[in-house]
Amino acid sequence: MSTNIKKVGNSDELANVAALANQIWHECFQGIITLAQIDYMVEKYQSYNAMISQVKTQNYAYFAVYDNDELIGYFAVKPESDSRFFLSKLYLRDDKRGRGIARLMFDRIVSEARCAGKDTVYLTVNKHNDHAVAVYKKFGFKIIDSPVTDIGGGFVMDDFVMEYKL
Repeated sequence: MSTNIKKVGNSDELANVAALANQIWHECFQGIITLAQIDYMVEKYQSYNAMISQVKTQNYAYFAVYDNDELIGYFAVKPESDSRFFLSKLYLRDDKRGRGIARLMFDRIVSEARCAGKDTVYLTVNKHNDHAVAVYKKFGFKIIDSPVTDIGGGFVMDDFVMEYKL
């Protein structure tokens, strides 16, 4: 296994990440949220158009994760105006989990946060995504809040806010 993490640098790469996002979301969130909400959230937050907007207008950076040149995961981060670094997305294909790749992704996120001069990484995660919550706790994240956020379309995000102090 040769894992490589690369900052997404052009629209073709971002389109590939968006296609992977659609695949991962449909495998990851079945049984946690409805198919209608998965489709809604993919379009609103994980689609190519959403990602382009996030990069161009909201200061997001996307990173693609490759295993032997095959795209297998991605994450997106955003430095906040305070001391925090927002981990917006961290997704890995189901067949690649349990191999230490998420740890490599997290280590890169910490490095990016430090380079940005931040002292805290924070994220939101669905309260019922037990696997993701357990992984984040293993990495040292602590739950600091549990909001329910209306995202439109008749849907809410029922999340934990978790943070990791650098």
